[in-house]
Amino acid sequence: MNMKRLNNLSRLVLGSLLLWACMGLVFANDPLKDPSKAQAAAPALGAPQKAKTISTAIAADPLESFNRSMFTFNDAVDRNVLRPVAGAYEQVTPSFFRKGVSNFFGNLGDAWSTVNSALQLKPKHTVENLMRVLVNSTFGILGVLDVATEVGIERHTEDFGQTLGYWGVGAGPYVVLPVLGPSTLRDTAALAVDFKGDWVALQDDVAFRNSAYVLRGVNQRAKLLRAGNMLEEAALDKYTFVRDAYLQRRQSQVLDGNLPDTPDDDPSNDSGHDPSNDQVKSAQ
Repeated sequence: MNMKRLNNLSRLVLGSLLLWACMGLVFANDPLKDPSKAQAAAPALGAPQKAKTISTAIAADPLESFNRSMFTFNDAVDRNVLRPVAGAYEQVTPSFFRKGVSNFFGNLGDAWSTVNSALQLKPKHTVENLMRVLVNSTFGILGVLDVATEVGIERHTEDFGQTLGYWGVGAGPYVVLPVLGPSTLRDTAALAVDFKGDWVALQDDVAFRNSAYVLRGVNQRAKLLRAGNMLEEAALDKYTFVRDAYLQRRQSQVLDGNLPDTPDDDPSNDSGHDPSNDQVKSAQ
């Protein structure tokens, strides 16, 4: 199967998912489910993987005034647009459909993770990510079914920001981007490369491309509805909570979970592989 035919098949599958999602939203009556059904948040919120206080988070946030303003803007967009739409989407689409959408975009992400795993000299991760793409793209109907996970092939999510961190580029100041949310100076600069590795961004049909962006964003936001409810109830200062959780989670991602033991290590210095010394992360 050549790449052009595979691309056309991927567009057909995604087009079907888009059509189903749009039909469901059109006939939605009650956009939000009962908030009383909210449960404990999933790890997708970005909660720290290790109980480790980031005492230098404020030092890593010299743009706090700008970031708080942008955070307030994003929060308003979320409350008035994204959350209601995501609530309606969750209500009118069955769970297996939402799972299929997540799997489809996850399979596209695995392809880019394969590239970044190779750039980080992680042979095991590279092979496993590549196997995931091959298995799910063939036996999983272009990724709609996550067959690879069922057979025990582990996913290793990598992006170009993590690749830069692996090769010694520090995270830099914390930055809140419009709509996109938490980031760092390094990861913001890496977005241009990640954009080039995004299958959706490479589509020439503007309407199709934008619809795919919307479907992916709404589906992702729907997965965080319960986590968002918990954040509203638990955090005294949502900005600080999100910032510290993001910086710690990002540091964990770059270091493959091998966080330093010292409690006051600066999360803005999360580089992994420093060629100038022998502290090289082991390839996993």
